[in-house]
Amino acid sequence: MDINLPEGYIGDVLFINGCDPNVAPHPYRYRVQHQREQLLAYGLSSNEVFYTEIDEKSIRNYRVILFYRCPWCDPVERAIQTARAYNKTILFDVDDLVIDTVYTDLIPYVQGLTGEAKAEYNNGVLRMGRTLKECEAAITTTECLKEELEKYVPEVYINRNRASDDMLKYSEQALAEKTSNEGTVVIGYFSGSITHNADVEMIMPALQEVLKKYPQVRLLTVGELDIPDALSAYSGQIIHSSFVDWKKLPALIAKADINIAPLEDTIFNAAKSENKWMEAALVKVPTVASDLGAFRVAIRDRETGLLCRNNEEWVSALEELIENPSLRSEIAEKAYKQCHEEYHTLTSGAGLARFIQKKMRPKIAIVLPSLQISGGIMVALSHAAILQDAGWDVDILATEEKEEGITFRGHTFATFDFWNRPIDASYDVMVATMWTTTGFVLNYGRAERKVYLVQNYETDFYEYGIHLRLFAEQSYNIEKGIEYLTISKWCQDWLQNKYGHKDTAYIPNGLWMDSYQERNRDFSGKIRILVEGDCTVAYKKVDESFEIISQLDSEKFEIWYLSYNGKPKPEYRVDKYFNRVRYEKVGLVYEQCDILLKSSYLESFSYPPIEMMATGGYCVVVENDGNREYIENEVNCLTYERGDVAGGVEAIMRICKDADLRGKLLDGAKKTAASRGMDSICQVILDYYGRDLKRPE
Repeated sequence: MDINLPEGYIGDVLFINGCDPNVAPHPYRYRVQHQREQLLAYGLSSNEVFYTEIDEKSIRNYRVILFYRCPWCDPVERAIQTARAYNKTILFDVDDLVIDTVYTDLIPYVQGLTGEAKAEYNNGVLRMGRTLKECEAAITTTECLKEELEKYVPEVYINRNRASDDMLKYSEQALAEKTSNEGTVVIGYFSGSITHNADVEMIMPALQEVLKKYPQVRLLTVGELDIPDALSAYSGQIIHSSFVDWKKLPALIAKADINIAPLEDTIFNAAKSENKWMEAALVKVPTVASDLGAFRVAIRDRETGLLCRNNEEWVSALEELIENPSLRSEIAEKAYKQCHEEYHTLTSGAGLARFIQKKMRPKIAIVLPSLQISGGIMVALSHAAILQDAGWDVDILATEEKEEGITFRGHTFATFDFWNRPIDASYDVMVATMWTTTGFVLNYGRAERKVYLVQNYETDFYEYGIHLRLFAEQSYNIEKGIEYLTISKWCQDWLQNKYGHKDTAYIPNGLWMDSYQERNRDFSGKIRILVEGDCTVAYKKVDESFEIISQLDSEKFEIWYLSYNGKPKPEYRVDKYFNRVRYEKVGLVYEQCDILLKSSYLESFSYPPIEMMATGGYCVVVENDGNREYIENEVNCLTYERGDVAGGVEAIMRICKDADLRGKLLDGAKKTAASRGMDSICQVILDYYGRDLKRPE
């Protein structure tokens, strides 16, 4: 069935296919398309790309990167580097021992290669092994392969080849059209590739004996097989067909009465899968196979097939089935039932999905209203940085995206436009950060935990009568399906007591102290005052700050204004204006100023005062709910009452004139800033988001 997905899809698993479907269609179909079908039936989304066409940016779109038979090359190396940078899980899938020449040198066909052909083949094998070793674990088809692959990677999971829903469809069609071979018994050998010539040579005596003893027997061969000279005497009993499309293969297999699957006893063959038995069983054709590897595991001898160890057993098994049509039918029916119960992609994917899920790193989506840096966005990105350092796979979802991602403190996060992107990835945690993001988070179906990171009372962001107040208020009245988290004791209090969210969690906010350098202030000359805030936002009260500034002597005070959005109004006295300063440069602005004047009366967690404290500066602020948990008047700052312009002027003048006061405030500010270092709260963040991470047993 067609499970191709739209461009830009965000999902769980990306299959990177290294096997050209035009050259070897069957391996690709079984190990990429069929496994994708298994995962989808279990609820894990996936996509695929050919290994030479990898776009490194698309690696960010998936939790797990699964390389199938990919030789080491520049695109693969870049893909792995990208995957590691974003904490993706990297797996390898292989269905043959084509990962080291110690195995492939045992293949008779390869032994026949010489010169450049042999060198090129070996190079491809060794590069395949290199990619395998770069992966964390492997998925394979048989017990023998698992045992050998464990010499190269620490963990290997067996996911046997399975029949897709379409294979069952075409097999059922072939069964419905199947006719009896009147007067003949057809033995089918569906070789697949030229590497199987040695397998036929192994059972040549048995074939000769059977063809001689039973003139009614016909040998049907399909694929790249050189008909041996030893069978020339029976050419009238041999029918050969070239490769057919897989959709037509069931009808061709159905023409046989007996299917044979001989394998020479080598480690390379012991690693092969039981495909030939399964494909024949689906059209009710019994199989005689070598008692080796996956055949020995899959086939219940004399119930769902016949297993042979030597020529005598091959002759005996073939004679028994030629002479006994009812036994053929009995074995075929049991094999058919076994395959439908155990080998159907739609019902066999649980083990594969659970293995992949166990290997997944924790994944979080932080949903932002915008990628424009602000205090609230910095809080979310700080959490993201700490989680990424701890090995989490972090996505940033916003109403816009940046192709290069978003960078914060040396961390790069993938950004996706959640309105316009097809997103179907599974997340351990999804975080709403402001009221406008709660609807998406609540309606997203594939997140184990949903969290609302409340940083302010956003209803009051809007003036009375504006309908957005209603929607903001709704976000605090969600009764089920989301956890409330805050960085402010003030917010925790009203969420618990006013809205009844008694389990509201609290994670202290803090600073990345390495972004702020302490500088001694000299008050003997001109004093520099910093005003911070968006003057277009009423509750920031920037107008009030500049009313205070207007009362100060311009000869003695220089005024700097820092704002992310609003530009200075004409009446403001501003000597230097800073707009949209990158977060890593903000500390430089604070370091060069002596006093911060902050008049805002509504904040969740107010960064500017503690940022100024971290640089050894002084603060004159209006006390509000966003700074109350760390400011202390006359200890680490001076406060004034909202609207009291004279009080603000007086506080500034006291700091300028009183050296003893400055010493006291500086000592208190240093202690406060040190207690709010981000390093001290890293573990609190990891413990909260890592709580109850669910992984399959």
